[in-house]
Amino acid sequence: MIPAISIDFANLNIQTLVPMSIAIVGALVILCIDLVNKKLDKSLYIMLTVLFLIVDLAGVISYNGDVRGMFDLMMVDGISILAQAIMIIASILFILLSFTKQRFNEQRYPEFYALYLFMIAGFQFMVSSDSLILIFVGLETASMALYTIIAMHNRANAIEAAIKYFTMGALSAAFFAFGSMIFYAVTGTVEFGKISEVLFTSDFENYPLILIGVVFILSALGFKLSLVPFHVWVADIYEGSTASLAGFMSIVPKIAGFVVALRFFEIFVSSGNMFVEAILIGIIVLTMTIPNVIALLQKDINRMLAYSSISNAGFAMAAIMIGTTQATTAMFLYWILFSVTNLGAFAMLWLNRNKDYHTFSTDHALEKYAGLIKISPMTAVIFGLFLLSLAGIPPFALFWGKMYLLGAAINAGYMVLALIMALNSAIAAYYYLRPIVYMFLKEPSVEGIKFMVNATTTSKVIVASCAVFMILSIFFIQNILETISYYIQIAGY
Repeated sequence: MIPAISIDFANLNIQTLVPMSIAIVGALVILCIDLVNKKLDKSLYIMLTVLFLIVDLAGVISYNGDVRGMFDLMMVDGISILAQAIMIIASILFILLSFTKQRFNEQRYPEFYALYLFMIAGFQFMVSSDSLILIFVGLETASMALYTIIAMHNRANAIEAAIKYFTMGALSAAFFAFGSMIFYAVTGTVEFGKISEVLFTSDFENYPLILIGVVFILSALGFKLSLVPFHVWVADIYEGSTASLAGFMSIVPKIAGFVVALRFFEIFVSSGNMFVEAILIGIIVLTMTIPNVIALLQKDINRMLAYSSISNAGFAMAAIMIGTTQATTAMFLYWILFSVTNLGAFAMLWLNRNKDYHTFSTDHALEKYAGLIKISPMTAVIFGLFLLSLAGIPPFALFWGKMYLLGAAINAGYMVLALIMALNSAIAAYYYLRPIVYMFLKEPSVEGIKFMVNATTTSKVIVASCAVFMILSIFFIQNILETISYYIQIAGY
């Protein structure tokens, strides 16, 4: 007889599933409400989405159970809690931008908000596990929801963008699956911690096969993080989606990818693996440099911000390659400051879009913003502040993130890498200052153009909050660092 399998539910630590379960329940509630009554105002669904995300955030912050749960598939450590908090707060701010006077096609459907919550739950699963299987499930859950959300915009270039993203995403999923298969074949496990133990005890036997697995996993993560040469989809996808969704994609999915990359590459960085380190350095340098050069040639702010987000991903990836506690702290500090600043910049594009437009290239051309200081002084000042921060001009927020990141590189002995990072920061400063020149030093090129006509009180509060945080963060950098360090120390990094 086959012995009965007994499961101790107390040891399953189901509490680890509570935060993402709240998001999933919220999505199902929205779908059920729509089944009962299809005539409800869509503002209700926005508020329900925000409500469930707030409860989700409370569940994350208040978590005090064991790190492991659900047959060791879940791992809710300090890194997971910190990453989930950043993702949820950013998601709340982005969905609140839907409160505008003009609604796009996708915002008319309750399914949009349900998919949004499913997507957040998928990202939460990604950062709350070190199991390749659960990471893959979370990755695909989030990706499938995001493909659909992009396509729901219902414009020709939105459908094209969704198809491109789906095609590249399918290839990325295949790479991740192949890489996971290789590591399971070599080590007999799919958990990063156990993979590390097996590789160390076996002194990296089957090394060529392990390198192939690394290349597959790196390719999959490279797509999600838009690392060079896996970045070609970014500008088209950002152009095909709304400015709000483009801003979301530049922040939230990437923090999930960074956490997975942090857990995975720690195996090789901590062992001083020269081949993996060389591959990472090459990709990081290319990711910081090539998009910066392309951004110099852009005459459209939306595409410029798209390429700059690629370069910023290279900066954050450099912290993962450095692998020290200071570098990990610097990565989270950098991405928190970048998230707030980039959110504000894309929100400005979102609120200043034209009512009748066909492409973002005409809607956000630099010429449109010429002489903005004379047309709408407050809009020019706020947008200028966001651009100055993204440029890393002292004393604005992102300057401190870059300085701490450079300090981590120098302290770890990566002097050449630190020099390349500094040079790329100087290049970025040039193209971020170009829109400021147009706004403050040129005459208006279009008579009678209006700005912030789509803004509501809610959206104005979000933009103002981002601007205030960006300014006040100058005085609270040390407090932010202490909070980040606390969670990183809990995780043992």
